[in-house]
Amino acid sequence: MTEAASDRVYNVLFLCTGNSARSILGEALMNAMPGGKFRAFSAGSQPKGDVHPLTLHTLKEMDLPTEGYRSKSWDEFATPDAPKLDFVFTVCDNAAGEACPFWPGQPMTAHWGVEDPAAAEGSEIDKVTAFRNAANYLRRRIEVFAALPLATIDRMALQNKLKDIGKLDGATDKASND
Repeated sequence: MTEAASDRVYNVLFLCTGNSARSILGEALMNAMPGGKFRAFSAGSQPKGDVHPLTLHTLKEMDLPTEGYRSKSWDEFATPDAPKLDFVFTVCDNAAGEACPFWPGQPMTAHWGVEDPAAAEGSEIDKVTAFRNAANYLRRRIEVFAALPLATIDRMALQNKLKDIGKLDGATDKASND
């Protein structure tokens, strides 16, 4: 028996270089979407090894879970036993420009660059604000993505919409490596 299109769960991977801030925020926000339509993951090309403390602070402020997140390599998602990915979104310009591993299942990809909050300078309030802004950019993009008729839209139209979502809010990366 085949799974009904409305019951399908889509696997989404958020990529960044360090996997300590933006990609973790994307994973958390996507997993918090109502309806259980998505299962999100995050990874980095050069993981820092730790989740940035202000990432967890931001998740807590948003009433999202803060447990279980870890900074990990994208290599974990390129193995034969890894979850079959439907979508891969890069959220920093460094990761977007790198040669990615082969993703089993040929997922759709798009670049959704967001300025690196971990690179924010200034007071603690300035840094907290940078994390909030990054989370808000990602939340808006995820909401628009989640509203797409994924089961009925053709692949080319969907790819164009995914790229357009990456242009929302004018957020760009400043070539850092969260």
